Amino acid sequence: LPKEEIDLLVNDPGNDYNKNDITALITTLGSQMKDFPNLRTIHAGGILISEKPITCYTALDLPPKGFPTTHWDMYIAEEMGFEKLDILSQRGIGHIKEAVEIISKNRGEEVDIHRVDKFFEDEKVKQQLKTGETNGCFYIESPAMRGLLKKLKCSDYTTLVAASSIIRPGVAKSGMMKEYIRRFHNPDKFEYIHPVMKEQLAETYGVMVYQEDVIKVAHHFAGLDLAEADVLRRAMSGKYRSLKEFSRIEEKYFANCTEKGYPEHIAKEVWRQIESFAGYSFSKAHSASYAVESFQSLYLKAHYPLEFQVAVINNFGGFYSAWVYVNEARRKGATIELPCVNNSNNATRITGTTIYLGFVHVQNLEQTTINLIVSERNCHGPYRSLADFTERVPVAKEQLVLLIRLGAFRFTGQEKSNLLWEAHFLLKKPAKTATSFALFQAPAKKFSLPQLQHEKLEDAYDEIELLGFPVSMNIFDMLQTSFRGEIRAKNLMHHLGKKVRMLGRLVTIKYVRTVKKEIMHFGTFIDSTGEFFDTVHFPQSLKNYPFRGDGIYLILGKVVEEFGFPSLEVEKMAKLPYMPSPKA
Repeated sequence: LPKEEIDLLVNDPGNDYNKNDITALITTLGSQMKDFPNLRTIHAGGILISEKPITCYTALDLPPKGFPTTHWDMYIAEEMGFEKLDILSQRGIGHIKEAVEIISKNRGEEVDIHRVDKFFEDEKVKQQLKTGETNGCFYIESPAMRGLLKKLKCSDYTTLVAASSIIRPGVAKSGMMKEYIRRFHNPDKFEYIHPVMKEQLAETYGVMVYQEDVIKVAHHFAGLDLAEADVLRRAMSGKYRSLKEFSRIEEKYFANCTEKGYPEHIAKEVWRQIESFAGYSFSKAHSASYAVESFQSLYLKAHYPLEFQVAVINNFGGFYSAWVYVNEARRKGATIELPCVNNSNNATRITGTTIYLGFVHVQNLEQTTINLIVSERNCHGPYRSLADFTERVPVAKEQLVLLIRLGAFRFTGQEKSNLLWEAHFLLKKPAKTATSFALFQAPAKKFSLPQLQHEKLEDAYDEIELLGFPVSMNIFDMLQTSFRGEIRAKNLMHHLGKKVRMLGRLVTIKYVRTVKKEIMHFGTFIDSTGEFFDTVHFPQSLKNYPFRGDGIYLILGKVVEEFGFPSLEVEKMAKLPYMPSPKA
């Protein structure tokens, strides 16, 4: 199908245009393929250590990534006695490292990023953590994590360590995340399910938060030895549930509880908590190391917000799309500039408080072209005009048109329409095959063109096509309506219990199933001022008013809160139309 028909099928499946044999076949086959794996995967960084060549034990496969891969998985490898190391990378470290380098270059300041003891006590860092101002910060920027931090009013390292594990699916699934928050705020108003829980889990208010907690409870509460307790912890990952060893330990757990005289309902409740989350929680050391990295990011964001956001943009590893981080940089006072042949590099760069987006973000702009632009400019100085550029850089017409449409020659002061005409005249001659620099520069030809009309909206549509988001125009100003909502995100807490209409640009959606196996969503939006707000879409509301893809939505809902964190329970929702492109 053509792209526009695919988009229509995705965004508006009920449209009459979709009622034909082809789309019916696509829908039928799609439903049959749902939940089926589409390829065989390999572990992201699992390394086996073997005394003999690994081919003594298994045949190998060479997938496209180029790493020899065994024919069996981590569980079989462990049963055979192999040592396995997980060597993983994550871009959070990359953006911290690059942020420090950018700060040194842009401000002339050297940041010792390893002074985490200083970061723990920094008031700006504490305030950001407490208010969920964590956009771009490793592991704590997702909507769920921002919400948890606000609910906990987290402002210290110890609480963040716990939060890093509580956010994992298992604790929420067991219902203990909400219970942890309640106990955290009311430490004297709850009862431990058993004295052993108080003895072993007082630090986390009787809630199993870390993997070690499973071992402690299984050992001290149920009397399993430490080896059995560890098997129990690992068994919860799912793969081991069918093993006889797991069944034996489960039987021993309940037998020991009976022998110790525990009431049956207490033994079952503790088992339920163990069973529901152990395979999804972190070890405490894991959570602690993540929290250190989070504090490093928070410190950089608190004191060097623009340099930090540039580093996040350049590392492409955050939770959100690039436009969200560009929005965050603008919120923090940056002037955002489109790519420019005289100021931009491959990556995004900052000078003072001005951020020049990198050429790497431009759709269909070839890396060869980018390299030529930057290297020629570095060797022989800024480009003086479009004609000067075409003399010095052997660029194809299609590539030059992309640059002009994106405003990369705005330093000339000419309208893009004039530059496009000039480009066609200049590139009529055969393209150059290599860069050259003339000893004497001939004067550029002057072209006389009539005055051509140009609209700002046209630029915005070009930017959306080539960057994925507009820069020269607020996307809300592209709407056909001037309505911006009855309230803004920052005022939600002042309207608790009220129905309000809000406008928001969709950022991300979380898909979940209710206990009745019905689909519901949690949405995250940005309002016209650039502030986040969150929405809840229960099954019936979602069925009547589904999401229709990226864009800006008008949302009617009731303002609710949980532990001081506001959200909007959606009743109705509609995607709003933009003004048509002048080119249409």
